[in-house]
Amino acid sequence: MTTPINRPARVGLITDQTGALSFMGIANINVSKMVIDDINARGGLLGRPVELFVEDSATDDSVAEAAAAKLVERATVDVVVGGIYSSTRQAIKRPVVDQAETLYIYPEQYEGQECHPLIFCTGPVPAQQVEPFFPWLMQQTGARRFYMPSADYIWPHTLNKKVREVVTAEGGEIVGEEYFPLDHTDYERIVADIMSTGAEVVFNTIVPPGLTPFLEQLHHAGFTARGGHVVCTYFDENFLNLVPADHVEGLYGCLDYYRDVDDPFSMELLNRYEGLYPGSAMFTAGSACTGTYRALKLWEAAVNEAGSLNQDDVINALDHARIAQGPGGPAEMVPGQHHVRMSMYIARSEGGTFKVVKNLGHIDPKECEVGRP
Repeated sequence: MTTPINRPARVGLITDQTGALSFMGIANINVSKMVIDDINARGGLLGRPVELFVEDSATDDSVAEAAAAKLVERATVDVVVGGIYSSTRQAIKRPVVDQAETLYIYPEQYEGQECHPLIFCTGPVPAQQVEPFFPWLMQQTGARRFYMPSADYIWPHTLNKKVREVVTAEGGEIVGEEYFPLDHTDYERIVADIMSTGAEVVFNTIVPPGLTPFLEQLHHAGFTARGGHVVCTYFDENFLNLVPADHVEGLYGCLDYYRDVDDPFSMELLNRYEGLYPGSAMFTAGSACTGTYRALKLWEAAVNEAGSLNQDDVINALDHARIAQGPGGPAEMVPGQHHVRMSMYIARSEGGTFKVVKNLGHIDPKECEVGRP
């Protein structure tokens, strides 16, 4: 598909301005505006301005699908970026990839396994979170008994399979695994089961709006008071605003960036963001801000290398695109995989903020090669 060259470049962003994930979506809009304003301030792309079209997915997959169709049918964007839940990614794919055959970049950490010529992913996957993190956690804490309360959709199911594989290989065991609708709020029974099994680690993939009541009920049951550890790989500083600090004191996470990361570029980027967008919608990793930043900067690099907006040329360049600086460190597409090699960090919640306890270095996504079985 060839894009006409006698118009501005067009980026479509789909994210949750309203609904349960609006605190994440608003931050993603802020990041997108910041990056695209910077591109335009430097003369645009290939001498033309870049236009940003934003659609609200409202934490509702049917809304996201309609928004995606609008971006490709009416705005005729060159690339679509966005989606937080994996189910939302699937909804966006239908009109963008399957029907319009348009380039789509998914920015959130997720379960992996996307392997399509038109889809690129700029957030962490299980090989970058679960594989390095859980052996470290078990070594540091001595924990062997894990319980996995989960939301009932593709990301938790797939991630839990990887956790089970890694934990059992390290000599641990899964003592419980249960799934709940996304809007479920009563976790009294599952918390009682966690306490009765003697679980030492709760690996949580319950998501908003069920997240806050689950953590509250787990805290009041005394799980961490008895020495238990809560692990939530997506939990970041934006999520700390949702719950009292003592409910998540000691919680471990593993992401591509935390605000405690202190390399000069990450600090400069954070300061710029906070100067432009003060308030509660913070620049964080679990909220897909870092993935959104990477998506736009890698796409910019690919367009510049391609020398045009021709989609095939841009995809060929994006396959090996890299940025020398980014939140948490440099990043690069692994050729053939459409996923990003990036730095990863383990952090622990202390007094209402995250402190990095381990820099894991640059980690390969180990995803499938596009076009190969």
